[in-house]
Amino acid sequence: QEHLVESGGGSVQAGGSLTLSCTASGRMFSSYAMGWFRQAPGLEREFVAASSWSGATSKYADSVKGRFTIFRKGPENTVFLQMNNLKPEDTAVYYCNADRADAYGTLEIRPGDYWGQGTQVTVSS
Repeated sequence: QEHLVESGGGSVQAGGSLTLSCTASGRMFSSYAMGWFRQAPGLEREFVAASSWSGATSKYADSVKGRFTIFRKGPENTVFLQMNNLKPEDTAVYYCNADRADAYGTLEIRPGDYWGQGTQVTVSS
């Protein structure tokens, strides 16, 4: 059975760093595009970052560009989100998402069907 499991969330002060990880199992997720989304209280879920199936290409929401880095590490069924210079507005539940490789181009507006359970990130000022 396919599933995604996130870890690495926590509480940090503004300016701090966290690294989230998402491990996929049950399918050939190494050939899937992977992404991160987040949802803050009272707001809709929003796109954060995505990686192509090979890890050669990535894209980011404007709000995190230059601060967050998505990368895949062998085996490529694990994807990470390195978050630096965190701000209070980054506080949210972060979710891992997976979709077919050819869905990478639209992942930010049409996430895949596979979601993790979410991990809480809290940034205090």
